[in-house]
Amino acid sequence: MEYRSVVYNAARDGKVGRLRIYLDKKNGDEVKKLIQAKTNGATPLIMGCRNGHLEVVKYLSEHCNADIEQVGSVTFDGETIEGAPPLWCAAAAGHHSIVKYLVNKGCGVNKTTFTNSTPLRAACFDGHTEIVKYLVEHGADIEIANRHGHTCLMISCYKGHRDIAEYLLNTGADVNRKSVKGNTALHDCAESGSLDIMKLLLDRGAVMEQDAYGMSPLLAAAVAGFTKIVEFLIACPECGKAEKADGLELLGATYVDKKRDMLGAIRMWRLAMEERYSDKNNLLLKPSTQSLISAYENTVEVTSFDELDDLISDPDDMRMQALLVRERILGPAHPDTSYYIRYRGALYADMGNFERCVTLWMYALDMQQRVLEALNPMTQSSFLSFAELFSFMTTEWRSRPPHPVSFKDIMEVLVRAIVELKKGSGILEKNSPADRDVTHFHRLLVIIMHILCLMCRLQPQLGSDQDQLFKQMVYNFVHLSPRGTKGFTPLHLACAKETTNVGRYPVCNFPSNDVVQLLVEVGASVNVVDVDGNSPLHVAAENLQTTPNNRPCRLEIFKTLLSSGAHIDRCNENRKTPMQLIQGMTVSDVVPPLSYLTLQCLAARKVMKHKIKYRGVVPKKLEDFIEMH
Repeated sequence: MEYRSVVYNAARDGKVGRLRIYLDKKNGDEVKKLIQAKTNGATPLIMGCRNGHLEVVKYLSEHCNADIEQVGSVTFDGETIEGAPPLWCAAAAGHHSIVKYLVNKGCGVNKTTFTNSTPLRAACFDGHTEIVKYLVEHGADIEIANRHGHTCLMISCYKGHRDIAEYLLNTGADVNRKSVKGNTALHDCAESGSLDIMKLLLDRGAVMEQDAYGMSPLLAAAVAGFTKIVEFLIACPECGKAEKADGLELLGATYVDKKRDMLGAIRMWRLAMEERYSDKNNLLLKPSTQSLISAYENTVEVTSFDELDDLISDPDDMRMQALLVRERILGPAHPDTSYYIRYRGALYADMGNFERCVTLWMYALDMQQRVLEALNPMTQSSFLSFAELFSFMTTEWRSRPPHPVSFKDIMEVLVRAIVELKKGSGILEKNSPADRDVTHFHRLLVIIMHILCLMCRLQPQLGSDQDQLFKQMVYNFVHLSPRGTKGFTPLHLACAKETTNVGRYPVCNFPSNDVVQLLVEVGASVNVVDVDGNSPLHVAAENLQTTPNNRPCRLEIFKTLLSSGAHIDRCNENRKTPMQLIQGMTVSDVVPPLSYLTLQCLAARKVMKHKIKYRGVVPKKLEDFIEMH
């Protein structure tokens, strides 16, 4: 381990002399192990390429026979790239000499990362023009897109690298290529404010098209707030009256929510209204409101210049106008629609208007659950925001007294979360076990655990009917038999300290005896096991600490499980019992073990220890009992 660290650090820092000291005197097998070993996901060769140390790269390749196609993890601008080959690392970091060396050594110029990003795309991202040209001249395919369908031309446009975009176009890049979600390079220009490149694309035959959300480049520029691009596009002869009006109105909404420029918003909305009413023989009226939206305080969109002028005296009305405009033009499925509803709600919460925040967030959550597939990360983010909000409200902060949380509000969020979990479970069951990715499912499960913990805080104030309703919902949740990562059940999660880590802001601390008691009360099995054969008691044992602040709660959890029938001598897959997993103290410090060991348990352990044949000899129920020991 020590030598591996030294070799890695020397390669990272460009200390080729130090590498020679440690590697030249070792035999081939030892050298091979050291140069293949990964530290923080990367090999010495990958770090040499990432940090631009050509002599290190040459030494590792020529003297140590390092595989020049090996892959590893590297970090750029805080983002970790998985499965990055050495050539990709050198191209992304702009080390031209290393790129040349690796290509001449035979590196595959089109070898990708796990997200299907090529070295060429990496060079395009950060504007390394000479590397881009070199790679293309040596066989790099300009049309290989990443997993999202974004091409080298698209990323060059998004990052504003005009010289690279022009070079790729001259080389034959498809100017109208679409990504998985239907956006083109024109959309990327609009979203990044690259007007100069947009004009270049249009000169090369780029066509204005809508993406999967129905967004044109004009609307994309309006959402991003790039006024000059909006002005340029609405001046194009092919831009129709309706699209001009929508673009200006959407830009006005962006001025309200993103730029906080109320006068600018009024100006844009006035231009839109002039566009709508400029031709008396061809008036373009706004769609009539089908029903009032209580979350927006029943606000309706203004339809006259007088109403528009009155808005400036009521900033809150303007904010609701912006939400109405965005929802009408973008539709409920567009991420920005629910994002800005939640954003506005968060600002109300910052001002202490929690009721208004909850109303808006509930409306956004309802919208997301109607139009998005279950377990969508955006919907999960909404559930987490509610948990964080309720935690903040019920906690004293900077001399601000706790604010009561409505049972109705937290209960509605819990119900919606369980419905989302049930739908997500149905989606997962359609896939084979090998193809199931429970990442999002597990995250939602953890968020629900925090909502349960928050509800436990409210239990002393609940009426009997409310308490019964809550426990009925928890019963329904438990009997869905949800399983997260590692096969963890809700009871496993309630006993695990890792459950605490749910987001950027603190919500509840785990393990939580209150949640354990709640789950056990509604029928959660205390002897259920995860994929490694660990029961909740195993997890609780691993989390027992001698720290005074944590120990009492975690001891209570241990006792709660035991008193509810958990087996203190149950073996996991490694033949370890909860008693053997307790660290820093003996089992006698926790509970009197003989109080929880029966003669049946002792007999079962003897049968397993001496490998006595029992299957087919004892009743089936006893077979399972013996097996757990």
